Amino acid sequence: MKQWIEKFRLKRVAVVLGLILAFAIGYSIASPEKEEHDEHAHAEEDGTVWTCSMHPQVKQNEPGLCPICAMDLIPLKPGGTELAPNEVEFSEHALKMARIRTAPVLRALDESSRLRLLGQVYEDESSKRMVTAWIGGRIDKLHVTVTGQKIRRGQTIATLYSPEVYAAHRELVVARAQVEGLKDASDLARRGAQTTLEAARTKLRLLGVPDTEIQKMEGESSPRTQIQIRSPFAGTVVERLAAEGSYISAGQPLYELSNLNTVWVQLEAYEADLALLELGQRVKLEFNGLPEAYEGEIAFIDPVLDASRRVAKVRVEVQNPDGRLLPGMYAQASVERSGDGAAPLVIPETAPIFTGRRSIVYVEVPGRDVPTYASREVRLGPKMGSVYPVVAGLQEAERVVIHGAFALDADLQIRGGLSMMSYADDTQENPLDDVVEINADEKTQLAAVVDAYLQIQKALAEDSHSDAIAANQTMLNAVEAIGMGNADRQLFAAAWKSVRDELLYSARSLGNSTTLEGARAPFEPMSAAIERLLKIFGNPTEKSLALAHCPMAFNNRGASWIQEEGKIDNAYFGATMRMCGEIEESVNTGAYLVEQVAK
Repeated sequence: MKQWIEKFRLKRVAVVLGLILAFAIGYSIASPEKEEHDEHAHAEEDGTVWTCSMHPQVKQNEPGLCPICAMDLIPLKPGGTELAPNEVEFSEHALKMARIRTAPVLRALDESSRLRLLGQVYEDESSKRMVTAWIGGRIDKLHVTVTGQKIRRGQTIATLYSPEVYAAHRELVVARAQVEGLKDASDLARRGAQTTLEAARTKLRLLGVPDTEIQKMEGESSPRTQIQIRSPFAGTVVERLAAEGSYISAGQPLYELSNLNTVWVQLEAYEADLALLELGQRVKLEFNGLPEAYEGEIAFIDPVLDASRRVAKVRVEVQNPDGRLLPGMYAQASVERSGDGAAPLVIPETAPIFTGRRSIVYVEVPGRDVPTYASREVRLGPKMGSVYPVVAGLQEAERVVIHGAFALDADLQIRGGLSMMSYADDTQENPLDDVVEINADEKTQLAAVVDAYLQIQKALAEDSHSDAIAANQTMLNAVEAIGMGNADRQLFAAAWKSVRDELLYSARSLGNSTTLEGARAPFEPMSAAIERLLKIFGNPTEKSLALAHCPMAFNNRGASWIQEEGKIDNAYFGATMRMCGEIEESVNTGAYLVEQVAK
């Protein structure tokens, strides 16, 4: 009986274990589907987007496999702030891992905006003179025997023995004696003696003896055996070309002189630096052994580059009244940047990513909960030391990534955003290609044009036709006041001509209008011309401007205009719909109107 009971218990335990095992197997088979279902449900709830790391164009609302390469999809980003195509987010942890660092866009300090070059002092070639012998003979004495000695104009520099001068002087002495001895003779005899005397004088003149010296020689009783050579120039002897006791011929050089009151400093500039140099630039020069610095101006830039060393000669003329600058001295030069007005905006050399002629930087997007950076195409000038000057695309105080930009770009590329590989290449048109830098005078003139245009815009928004006509005349005068003949600013003149022609045409049309509607029609091409002005030359005014657009203007065709930054002030409808429209882009002082990436 006990054995039977024991067998029954064992069978019951086995059945229970079997049931447990079967339940476990069934749950394990069913659980993946449940997990997958939960995962899908979670994905749908939090709005996660799934993409392929190899094919970022693939985007799905649920996990799975890439339809192209069958790789597992990865989450792109959780639901939240929508990013523009050129923006990328990094968590704080990711920023530390990528070592992302930023720096503000600043104005260049005086020293950082200077180009540093090396050079050497040379004589001013235009002041070089050669002192030659005007007669042949033997040098009995050199009165100037060392180089570096200064001589005056008319100073005796050598004494020569010349048989030719001796013979000619003897004829002069004899002829003078004959003239004096025939004072009481017949006219015919006196005229013959006078003719002989004049012939002797002429002979000495042809030998190169000056008239003042001939007059002295006439009064002497015996012919000279020696003749003095005087310098016709003043200067410093840089080379002695003759020695005492040597025989020389007429015209043979004796000394080379140079006026060292002005010297040349020949600098060597690498080809990459030549774009920063132009005639007339001020140069600060320092010399070893001299406590004070000198200043000069660039007078010549060699048009031919040394093919082996890749440098060009740059000549600086320096005043040297005290004679302390000696030929052969070495100089350290710092060249001021060209152009007028405020110092340029600069960014560190590590900030830009170059793709051919294009330059991409990553700019920190302010006001975001999660650190966000946007790629932006900029135009840079030639490198100045450790910084690049910003021609267009950035504004002062914006923060750019100076370390880790490639990590941001790689992440943006994986996510299918507008990375450096997505921007236009060198063969495609780019708005920044037309940018022209302007000097202080040009900025003032262009500001007068834009300010007058803004008065027209305000007058039309206020439905005042008379004020619009008056402001239009002011703008017309400002446009005509900007000349076209400055040869040194050919690039500005060429760019300004296209804008000028459009402004003149539209301004004259507006000036002939008799109604508000008649004035608003030419205001549209006038606005297009001002928009082009801001794209090429930047905002020359001291106020922030905005590009506005009204889609309902001109029977829903739409039209744009430029106004001061702030609320919409519609110039096409006036009081009827003065607030109709939207601001499309802001342009700060000195910034350029550039088409931005749309969200």
